[in-house]
Amino acid sequence: MKAGFVQFTPELCNLEATLNRLAKLLKEAPAADLLVLPELSNSGYNFPTRNHAFDAAEEVGDSRFITLLHDHCRRTNSYIASGFNEREGFKLFNSAVLVGPGGLIGKYRKIHLFYNEKDIYSAGDLGVPVFETPIGKIAMLICFDWIFPEVWRIAALKGADVVCHCSALVLPGFAQRSVPIHALINHYYVITANRTGTEHGLTFTGMSTVASPKGDVIYQAAAETAESMVFDFDLDLARNKMITPRNDIMADRRPEMYHELLTL
Repeated sequence: MKAGFVQFTPELCNLEATLNRLAKLLKEAPAADLLVLPELSNSGYNFPTRNHAFDAAEEVGDSRFITLLHDHCRRTNSYIASGFNEREGFKLFNSAVLVGPGGLIGKYRKIHLFYNEKDIYSAGDLGVPVFETPIGKIAMLICFDWIFPEVWRIAALKGADVVCHCSALVLPGFAQRSVPIHALINHYYVITANRTGTEHGLTFTGMSTVASPKGDVIYQAAAETAESMVFDFDLDLARNKMITPRNDIMADRRPEMYHELLTL
């Protein structure tokens, strides 16, 4: 698999400007089987009010943003995972969508809401799906999910080869340091696609990060500039869960000893 990210700055509450910017970046991006885009790529992030977020949101079945992604995937026979400001009736979800040559494949809704997101979005209600595609098994998480190991392990238990971590990170490098650890302890690839720019005094940290199943940082982007990078992923490495000749990190689990996770 050839996979990577597009780090860029969506235009807050201005879909037209974002579409024009992203169309150019996708056209210029290296050839890839899978590209990952930041959190809330269709709308920007730091809304003044929930009404602004609602007006900037789209439904997955009627989205100019998803149409742009689909057009690119159809032309290039590729896949894109992207953050998406999703409207469903009167509800809003901080979502991620997976799009391929045939259109929308599925979505994930952010489970762990960060700071003022709690005033805007409903918490995710779809669990942690893993999507089987011709290029591999793909999971999606979003930004603040980085600090909760449970969702990363669920993705591993469901067989994910790659976790697409769509982000709008503002804390000083914490998530970027955690990503290689999640990749190592679950033995899969992680692509954290972060965004850049400043919205109403909130500055995003960039530094999109790609990590291997061995916990190596394959690449980390700059903090402030738009950037697209693609790398070769060896999916056999992600599917081999042996840490020693006698230790399989999934087979050696002791779920009967973990009951306190559900009670504490």
